[in-house]
Amino acid sequence: MSKAYISETNIITALGQGVSANIAAMLEGKSGITLYYDKEISTQSFYAARVDNALLESLDPEFTRFEKLILASINGIKNLKADLLKSPKTLLIFSTTKGNIDQVPSGKRVKLYDSCQYISNYLGNPNKPLVVSNACISGTVALILGKKLIESGTYKDILVLGADIVSAFVLSGFQSFKALSEGACKPFDANRTGLSLGEGSAAVWLSSEKNDQNPALFIAGGGISNDANHISGPSRTGDGLFFSINKAIIESETLGVKKEMIGYVSAHGTATPYNDEMETKAINTAELNHVPTNSFKGYLGHTLGAAGLIESAIGMYSMQQNILIPSLNYSAHGVTLPLNVIREKAEVDIQAMLKTSSGFGGCNAALVIGKE
Repeated sequence: MSKAYISETNIITALGQGVSANIAAMLEGKSGITLYYDKEISTQSFYAARVDNALLESLDPEFTRFEKLILASINGIKNLKADLLKSPKTLLIFSTTKGNIDQVPSGKRVKLYDSCQYISNYLGNPNKPLVVSNACISGTVALILGKKLIESGTYKDILVLGADIVSAFVLSGFQSFKALSEGACKPFDANRTGLSLGEGSAAVWLSSEKNDQNPALFIAGGGISNDANHISGPSRTGDGLFFSINKAIIESETLGVKKEMIGYVSAHGTATPYNDEMETKAINTAELNHVPTNSFKGYLGHTLGAAGLIESAIGMYSMQQNILIPSLNYSAHGVTLPLNVIREKAEVDIQAMLKTSSGFGGCNAALVIGKE
């Protein structure tokens, strides 16, 4: 059985282009969340993390903002050759919640599949793309799906792509829930008041062949579950997310990545009262509450269907560089159970990491990334 190795990654966020550039900004304590006055999106001012238009200017105006974000993330994969993209042994997997939701008035490629097929045709890939739209676990699920397809030998290479934009539809939806924070969100903090929206994109190249990266990283295990608690509210017990974590750990152990090797948890950490409490309970049930944990939402906002992919890519870089990034805006512990939230940058040997995600409808996902 082939392992699903991570060949290369790229992300685009409000903090800039590239994983290393994003991490450099994070280590300086920068946040991409700022106050906007954009009447095309809302009649009220709002806080969000949005990608600089300058990063997308060079792309054909025929593409929508969502599509440009996807293509820009692919363009940052330096070693990806055109012939590999055109190979029948290469698959594209897309993760998004709303895609071209801003195009509803014009009707331009509003269906997720139409937009993703349009990108696939532009890149010359001969296979029908797979589209994962499973609320905010989409990016994590797409990586798990890619892992399984690589391991089965169905494809040699898979490009997992994810993006979402800040739109009037999404903003008004979260405003109706009264779930948005005034200012940058504060994951796991006692003074958190809600989430901050963000936009961004990511490209993660999975391959059955190990590249020359040292150390090599691979997706060791994945788990998906649904707690069926509520259309928007997560389980109060954390059982659903725990089931995902436990499944991911059991699967990873078959590839030699033991639970005790997990040295870092990249949490979903939306900074909403219910999510952070639920996630803490799940991590405690998994007996991983001692492991250094952070959320990137205070830096990047919640990038929805791209979040699992963007945050996994940053976590992979952390593993290779053996650094822990502080969880921004955390000062006073705000959940009822213990959690080892990272307060300061640290250099440690990270042999494996756990990524967790949760979303509307009670969906949960977790994956373990190992190091050779």
